[in-house]
This record gives sequence, C-alpha cells and structure tokens, in this order.
Amino acid sequence: MFTQPLLDKLTQLRLSGFGAALEEQLHNPQYTDLSFEDRLGLLVDVECTHRDNNRLKRRLRTAKLSLPATIEDLDMSASRGLDRSLVLHLAQGEWINQHLNILVLGPTGVGKTFLTCALAHSACRHDFTVRYYRTSRLLHQIALAHADGSCPKLLDTFARTQLLIFDDWLRDPLTRSQSQDLLEILDDRYGRSATLVATQVPVSEWHARFPDPTIGDAILDRLIHNAYRLNLQGESRRKADSPLPMSTT
Repeated sequence: MFTQPLLDKLTQLRLSGFGAALEEQLHNPQYTDLSFEDRLGLLVDVECTHRDNNRLKRRLRTAKLSLPATIEDLDMSASRGLDRSLVLHLAQGEWINQHLNILVLGPTGVGKTFLTCALAHSACRHDFTVRYYRTSRLLHQIALAHADGSCPKLLDTFARTQLLIFDDWLRDPLTRSQSQDLLEILDDRYGRSATLVATQVPVSEWHARFPDPTIGDAILDRLIHNAYRLNLQGESRRKADSPLPMSTT
C-alpha cells in the first residue's frame, strides 16, 4: 500500500505533523465527505500548529525558566498592585521590539519570579529568544568563563539574546569586577535588546550596592530610564501557600 512510503517521505521532509494528521484522516470516516481542498487545508493547519509548538518548546528549553508560569495563571487582583492592562500589554512583547526594559519590584515572596517567568513565557510564545538567570549564578558563570577563556563567546550570547533576565538582582554584594561584567553586558544590550530585572531591593538603594559609583551610575543609566516598573504588593505568597496552620500568637 502507498500509505507507508508516503508517510516515510513526509517524515524525511520533516512534515511529521502533516503525516500524523494524514493518518488520522485516512482512518477516520468523518473526513471522507470533505473536499480535497478542505482536507489539505486541515493538514496544513496541523503542520503549522505542530511547528509552532515545537518552536515554543525550543525557546522554553533555551530560556531555562525557573517556574512554568503563564500570563493566564497570574493573580492580578487589586491587592497585588498590578495594572492588569499594562501587564497584558507587556505580554504582547512589543516592548522587546522597542528594546525597552522591565523592573519587577517588591518584597520577598510576593511573586516577582512568577510574574517574571510568565512574561518570559509570553516572549517565547512570540518567538523571541529568552534567557533567564539568577544574578549570582550568572556572575559565577562569567567568572568561570574568564578563567577558561570563553568569556567573549558568552558575552556575545548575552548580546544576541533578545530578552535577558536577571532575577534576584543586587541581592548579594558585588565586587568591582562583577560590576564591570554587568556593565559590559548592559552596554552591549542598550538600544539593541530588552532586559528584565526582578528584585526585592528598592531602586533608590541600587546605587549604594555598587563598589564603584561611576560604574553604578553607568549601569543605572542603561537600565532604569527606559524601563517599565511593575511594583508587586501584598503578603508573601509562600506564607499564604504554606500547609502549616497560621500562628495566633
């Protein structure tokens, strides 16, 4: 029968979605009354959806998000301080095309990482390249790259990423060398790509976290003046989700 050789050829052509849909049509009598054009259109639709899903999987695998968060899962109640219309606007990704930044701010446990990952997931859906890092781990990776000579290649990867994410920004003390590394990354990205930082440290305290005020000025200048600010409020989500009974003392 011609069916299997045809399916094999579709696999060779990397049309696996098309092939799976064709098999479904061949074994399901509900398709027999459809015209050739209608059946072909359905096959093409399935292949397009299959490719879109695979592309999203690749984007998410590269991004390495810490949480499987989506915009649909966000709690945007008034008590959290989020502007729903702004968040939904940012989820469309135009700010990335405009090479702008986002600052996700708020105390510990209010859901900054969840919101960050939800926005990153939306960026992947819109076919942007994304990389998520906890800032301390990124700085450690750069230190290793300096040691083995691969730092230029790593910095080039950061520069080419359309959305770069720094979680736990400025949580830990920085050395002058680390500050210089961050400046080099942000200088390469300014006006060319988008950056998102999430932190519990108020913006007013950022400058004091840099050991060299000049480097601090340069980093803040590249981050905050072209950035949307999302200020999360409320009690710790971890406290609310704890299975332990609330203390009455």
